[in-house]
Amino acid sequence: MALSRRSLVGLTIGTAAALGGCSTTAALAQGTVVIDVRTPAEFASGHLDGATNIDVSASTFSSRIRTLDRNTPYFVYCHSGNRAAQAITAMKSLGFTNLTNGMGLEQAARTSGLTIVR
Repeated sequence: MALSRRSLVGLTIGTAAALGGCSTTAALAQGTVVIDVRTPAEFASGHLDGATNIDVSASTFSSRIRTLDRNTPYFVYCHSGNRAAQAITAMKSLGFTNLTNGMGLEQAARTSGLTIVR
């Protein structure tokens, strides 16, 4: 399933609706999209509020990231930072330039200021 620009709007940090009416987090730039590259089961066990799940190990990963806006800033995280680094490498090869490795879930929460939804 490809992510449309419309579906990303609900996932964009700084959009009050995406954060349940909360204000923008100071740790992430306005418009940053948060991507969790872990498996759907890992995502379901806990993820950053407002994140979307694009599993880096899934066969659909490449096709899904190709649908994303290359000019948008992305904050990518996983369990330890390793899969996030793999995803960032793949995204860079497609021309993405504004990418941040949030590392693992707990560190990503601290860095971004977002809460973990369980």
